Amino acid sequence: MLFFNFVSMPKEIFIKDIGKVVISKKKGVRRMTLSVRPFRPVRLTVPHSLSYASATTFIKEKKDWIIKSREKISKTENTRTVFDIKTDFKTKERALQFEASNHEHDKIKITKKEIIVQYSDIDTIRNEDMQSFIRKGITEALRIEAKKHLPKRTYELAEWYKFKPSNVSVRNAKTRWGSCSGKNNISLNIQLMRLPDYLIDYVIMHELCHTVEKNHGPKFWALLNNVSGNAKALDKELKKYNPEIY
Repeated sequence: MLFFNFVSMPKEIFIKDIGKVVISKKKGVRRMTLSVRPFRPVRLTVPHSLSYASATTFIKEKKDWIIKSREKISKTENTRTVFDIKTDFKTKERALQFEASNHEHDKIKITKKEIIVQYSDIDTIRNEDMQSFIRKGITEALRIEAKKHLPKRTYELAEWYKFKPSNVSVRNAKTRWGSCSGKNNISLNIQLMRLPDYLIDYVIMHELCHTVEKNHGPKFWALLNNVSGNAKALDKELKKYNPEIY
């Protein structure tokens, strides 16, 4: 038998100097939780019995904290690429291209060598909605390439270094480059396809080592260092990248 927590549909409100705030009511939640994260609206999770008026009052009371938090993460947000006709962006196999179109709606076409954005109005390309639309196209191209390359490369390295992963899959994760379950199922982020090949291999080796050592203790780092050459230096370089920022 399966049990699910009851979740109401989120309610969106707009507050001056903060912008959009998403309020989610959840049964079983006992206290309010406020979340301010890059590239996302402010989110407040509250007990299901709490009124939206009370939730709104709480948000306004936390207004100064929210604004300060937004200022801190704006530095991260400002490093993200804004795509337009002058942007030089490439995945491993495809280049981003823009084409003027007479279509009523904007479209994205993915070919073997290109991600083609067909736009109806050049003045809307830098709008938030259009930028999100372009990123969806890029994400789909990365997914195609990741499915083609990442499992194959993982099994190649596993065979070479005598690891035995149970299964290898790919997904679009927000924060982690990869993961390994207790049953040795490896999941790799499709955003890895934006990294240099040697860092892709490092992440793969990191997860393969977790098929033997489940934590990040001394034995894990010794094993990873043995198969990757210089694990700490590679890990430091990997931290310069972010799955959400490009």
